Amino acid sequence: MTIPREPSAGESSIREAPMQASLPLLVAVTMTGTVALHIFVPALADAAADLGTTPVAAQLTITLYLVGLACGQLVYGPLSDRFGRRPVLIAGLSLYLAGLLLAIPATSIEVLIVARVLQSLGACGSLVLGRAMVRDVSTATDAARKIAILTMAMTLTPALAPAIGGLVNGAFGWRAVFVVLAVLVAGLGALVVTTLPETNRRPVALPGIAAVAGAYLRLLRHPAYRAYVTAGACAGTSLYAFLAVAPFLLVDRLGRSSQEVGLDCLIVVAGMVAGSAIAGRLAGRVPIRRAAKAGNGLCLLAALALLAVDRSGSLSLPTLLAPLVLYAVGIGLLGPNAVAGLMNVDPHSAGSASSLYGFMQMALGALFTLAVATWHDGSATPVAVTLLAASGIAALALRRV
Repeated sequence: MTIPREPSAGESSIREAPMQASLPLLVAVTMTGTVALHIFVPALADAAADLGTTPVAAQLTITLYLVGLACGQLVYGPLSDRFGRRPVLIAGLSLYLAGLLLAIPATSIEVLIVARVLQSLGACGSLVLGRAMVRDVSTATDAARKIAILTMAMTLTPALAPAIGGLVNGAFGWRAVFVVLAVLVAGLGALVVTTLPETNRRPVALPGIAAVAGAYLRLLRHPAYRAYVTAGACAGTSLYAFLAVAPFLLVDRLGRSSQEVGLDCLIVVAGMVAGSAIAGRLAGRVPIRRAAKAGNGLCLLAALALLAVDRSGSLSLPTLLAPLVLYAVGIGLLGPNAVAGLMNVDPHSAGSASSLYGFMQMALGALFTLAVATWHDGSATPVAVTLLAASGIAALALRRV
């Protein structure tokens, strides 16, 4: 993420209005971008049973959501550079809300999948533009503080959302999850319309496809960028392989309820918060490459442990969650260091570097969830092998830094 310079005296009037944008609102906007992905996980098994569909078809609501997030990240940024953040954000929130309203009365898995794709294409605007607007309103002196707040909020979202989704689903059913989200998005949209000013005061011409593709290709020519983007993308969304099958694995194999599934996912994803905290403490003390390798080493160890536990017939709730928490800690340590490494490759292309990383992250996440959903056999082996493959690819990539 590019940190803007301090405005000169001649620019002070230009910067005055954007600085009035509410940081809590911008943080909420950004968090909303991924909350629909995680909050629906505990309700997945109940939705599949109610709609009379298979686990594989139901898991497409997770996989295709990730595909939408991946593709949208390449579009919203250039559109907001040309037409302004505020109108593009409002359009994205409107699409997001439409997808939620379509999901509530869905009577077939096909309708639900279409609704989830619409949700992802709209929610992606919140994810991308929330980050961009935080950058817009940040001066050189307070950018680090605001970005740190945003990063912490983004880390907490996947930790809290499954627990909330499990409670709502258990009390009112899976459709109520989308009702809660629709109320949240509608309220957030109203605040954006009535209180959020335009933060992009310098619109630029919309770049052509060739120019955008050229910027991405230039980054991919850097060995260090390829290494960090591969390692970070593999780590960042490989855990979605577990989240996609968690309701079926925990409920069918271990006898957990939908409310307990949400809490179990909370425990696992909380490991990412711990790993991110460790990464913050090590920043400036340990080289980026070394810290990234240490995080990925934890991921490899955890994936091997989970595979050994499942193949030995010793799978239980503690033996399932312990390796997954360790894997999540490794992700929390690897992810921030990988991002720092790839953003340092070419500071003048920080925006393109971030967008391409976001695309790669969600695209690989979709691939991992599709693989584990297709292979799902009621055991933890597909999850363990997928996590092992992801961390193995990341290890090979980091050797090239």
